[in-house]
Amino acid sequence: MDFDEMLKHYSSKTCVLSIAKLDGDRYGNIRVVAGNQAHCEDIQAITGHPFIPGCPYEMCFPKDMNFEDFCYRCAIGGTPMHTYVNLYEMGLWLNMFMIPLVSEEESVGYCIYSYEVTPQFSAEKMSDVSSDSLNKVLQTCIKLRGTGDFDKTIDEVIKDIREICGSDECCILLMDDEAKECSVLAEARKENAPYSVYDFVDASFYTMTSKWKHTLQGSTCIIIKDKQDMEEIRRRDPDWYSDLERAEIDSLVLFPMKRGDLILGYIWALNFNTENAVKIKETLELTTFFLAAEIENHSLLKRLKILSTVDMLTGVFNRNEMNNRIDALRVPDTNVIYNFGIVFADMNGLKRINDTEGHNAGDLLLKNGAIALQNAFVGHDVYRAGGDEFMVFVTDTSEEEIRKMCDRTKENAKLYPNVSFALGYCFAEDSRNIVDVLKTADIRMYEDKERYYMGNPELKRNKT
Repeated sequence: MDFDEMLKHYSSKTCVLSIAKLDGDRYGNIRVVAGNQAHCEDIQAITGHPFIPGCPYEMCFPKDMNFEDFCYRCAIGGTPMHTYVNLYEMGLWLNMFMIPLVSEEESVGYCIYSYEVTPQFSAEKMSDVSSDSLNKVLQTCIKLRGTGDFDKTIDEVIKDIREICGSDECCILLMDDEAKECSVLAEARKENAPYSVYDFVDASFYTMTSKWKHTLQGSTCIIIKDKQDMEEIRRRDPDWYSDLERAEIDSLVLFPMKRGDLILGYIWALNFNTENAVKIKETLELTTFFLAAEIENHSLLKRLKILSTVDMLTGVFNRNEMNNRIDALRVPDTNVIYNFGIVFADMNGLKRINDTEGHNAGDLLLKNGAIALQNAFVGHDVYRAGGDEFMVFVTDTSEEEIRKMCDRTKENAKLYPNVSFALGYCFAEDSRNIVDVLKTADIRMYEDKERYYMGNPELKRNKT
């Protein structure tokens, strides 16, 4: 067949690929045997070298397991292939088509590869997938956008993904590169599955997962479906290969969830139905695109909630959150809690420190004071009411326990320079008279402050 003559009729970047067929489902070298003018000009521009007919495909395109799988399915399996993927390391989008060609050689298959590379994302091209895959992705999007319970919906989504993959286990793993740790957002397991993601996740797991970005080598995903793919993983990441081998994992799908250049985490499926590898890839490429956006939005809302409820200087809850807690208890006969206490803690000498040593020293005083309170009232909510005032909400307690924790606070304060508290507390069997409890604790705090200045009359002039 005269490939050069045939390729003259293609205006888009087009070439002919050959792939050597080995025993079983294995394949050998993949070569670019011919290319049209657009292809040759593209290769010259990218590599700086003229296109050489018959060269290994790695001389023209990045080495990629998924690309090789498409070549095999098309040239040997006789299946037309299409995909639209993000070449994120190059900042480009690739729209590729492969059409099988009749081969007169028993051990070699051929296909036409036509491709378009653009810097802009195309929603139309990305949604050009099978109706079955599009329907599954649409169901996922509807669930995510219509939920009032993010965690519950994510559990449903990961169950759906596991069923799509036909896998033993499937999970969503979140990455925190700043804290250098990873966490499981959701997991779905087949009944009697021999392993769980929690069997793998430990203090050292982040070290391994942080290498996956390199293992991907610019690909949109990793799909291990046979021994040949597993050998490629052993070449790229021997440590991960050893872990997979020890866990007796024969097949794996791994998709990064990306927002821009940031990897938010990964979706993986272990021991999946390899016969549906193409449909799984098609479905999950779209699913992860939308899922990453929802996870990022959820994380942003959580951060905003933290910013709205936490005092940024000391790290304890802020006055707004304190008021919300108290206001909820003021509603008659609702939100009643039992055996609780309120503690007011007012720092002595903040104004004097600010005036004599500066506001940085005053900020440090407040931070140390908050630490002293948190270490004394472990498991209970500490609030910064404003300025040098703190409040502690103690639940499931007794008056004796509150007294001991107040004593512990004063002992803790001695560990930090200049830290000193005036404390007042009130215990109540229930919260229906919350206003009286607050007043009593406040009065007792001011009584303690007066005792402090009686013992330190030289500080009387600078009470606060």
